[in-house]
Amino acid sequence: MFCNQCEQTAKGIGCNIAGVCGKNEEVADLQDLLVYALEGLALFAAEARKHEIIDPATDLFTYEAIFSTLTNVDFDPDRFVLLINKTIELREAMKARVAAAGGRTDFSEPQASFQPGGSVEALASQGAALKFIESLDSDENIRSLKQTLLYGLKGIAAYADHAAILGQEDDQVAAFCYEALCALMLEGLSVEQCVPVAMKAGEINLRAMELLDAGNTGTYGHPVPTSVPLGHRKGKCILITGHDLRDLELLLKQTEGKGIDIYTHGEMLPCHGYPELKKYDHLHGHFGTAWQNQHREFPNFPGPILFTTNCIQKPRDEYRDRVFTNGLVGWPGVKHIEDKDYSAVIEMALAMDGFSEDLETSSVMVGFARNTVLGVADTVIEAVKSKAIRHFFLVGGCDGAKPGRDYFTKFVEQVPDDCMVLTLACGKFRFFDQDLGAIGGIPRLLDVGQCNDAYSAIQIAVALAGAFDCDVNDLPLSMVLSWYEQKAVAILLTLLYLGVKDIRLGPTLPAFITPAVLQFLVDTFEIKPVAANPEDDLKAILGEVA
Repeated sequence: MFCNQCEQTAKGIGCNIAGVCGKNEEVADLQDLLVYALEGLALFAAEARKHEIIDPATDLFTYEAIFSTLTNVDFDPDRFVLLINKTIELREAMKARVAAAGGRTDFSEPQASFQPGGSVEALASQGAALKFIESLDSDENIRSLKQTLLYGLKGIAAYADHAAILGQEDDQVAAFCYEALCALMLEGLSVEQCVPVAMKAGEINLRAMELLDAGNTGTYGHPVPTSVPLGHRKGKCILITGHDLRDLELLLKQTEGKGIDIYTHGEMLPCHGYPELKKYDHLHGHFGTAWQNQHREFPNFPGPILFTTNCIQKPRDEYRDRVFTNGLVGWPGVKHIEDKDYSAVIEMALAMDGFSEDLETSSVMVGFARNTVLGVADTVIEAVKSKAIRHFFLVGGCDGAKPGRDYFTKFVEQVPDDCMVLTLACGKFRFFDQDLGAIGGIPRLLDVGQCNDAYSAIQIAVALAGAFDCDVNDLPLSMVLSWYEQKAVAILLTLLYLGVKDIRLGPTLPAFITPAVLQFLVDTFEIKPVAANPEDDLKAILGEVA
């Protein structure tokens, strides 16, 4: 195996024995084979669109299949067998429709005629033989750009899948997924030919995040400022972690009136700000300290745990017997929920002790998405003009367990009192419970939401630039971003597509970025790695705007 798609890849180079994330060689090879099979499907799906043949079911499957290869989503070999075989079935069905329409079907690429083996072992062997990353291109710089496109595509597919669950779809997103998969197979490309496709990935990801935002706010209302307790109350309980708001809604509906409190974890924290979710009285609070949110630790939670969508790490063995997974998420031996029926989770919650007493601790504020922030835009603008607010920092992104991520904690701790901090995604758990005070009645730490709520942050920046009649890059705004997996790559491509410059990225740069490609990013977008210590970055940033 070889995998370097996440920030925590072994030795900053690549995992070649077992994934730092926990996936083994067999799963890694199956994931490579699935992407290879999807390339074959993409050839016919892209051709089909030339003849006005579009199949929404195939598009949705493609999102889900690509999404399943994202870091820490699915580690279950048996489920990859199903996905690979389904891909071939859909490829052949699309090929027949294209042929009937008089389209091209004589593709010479081996992906177009690939036939899968008949067992997990045979499929894994086929995947290993591909040497998939190496096969992308013999030129390391073209290979680097193709990997950037591939990993951005995985993030796009994740957001498109989330959005589709809430009824929000756009064919241009699906069309680009096929276009990108086809681009991975092209040979003899130059750097100049690869860059526009990567930039288009950023454009399409913006659309995917916009669709998801429309689905979330259209279904559950715009987030409002909400105080979320970090303690707990006596009683039965279930903890839910992940990303999908629909999963939380269904769990709340199925537990209503059963005497079970629902606690969020990780990226579910922002859900407390949505009016149509916070109306449930048994959505009680958020479980876990910053450490527990970073490392997916649940030793003190006395109830079942529901994993939805992708998570930072697979569950530890000591509590795997009370873990359930939902949707695409899967690990061998872990109970998987089918058809959104949470009765098994509820039964376990009722059978377990739950919390034996009330515990009041601190609380955190959520709900500062674009509607809330832009609702006080006049106050913010006046504070900037009067110099009560000197600078804005967007400090957010992904989180993980690798050393070096305390940089972001130290950075926020040292941000001057006349500066604001906006944050989003699970990177906020490095500092989400800090009290930074307020400026003019506005909290200095504003939680914009989940990683996909980068869309909200972008809208805030665009609106402020309009108010000050300047370019986004001329705002007193700096982005200091942590990255971990492929949704972060997609968001970074979106920011670059929008022309945002001077982004600081860390704690380390992507292993799949070659020195030449990095130099292109530096020259074009002034992107740079975070410094060894936050003091140097703060000095440089604030010195530039003094």
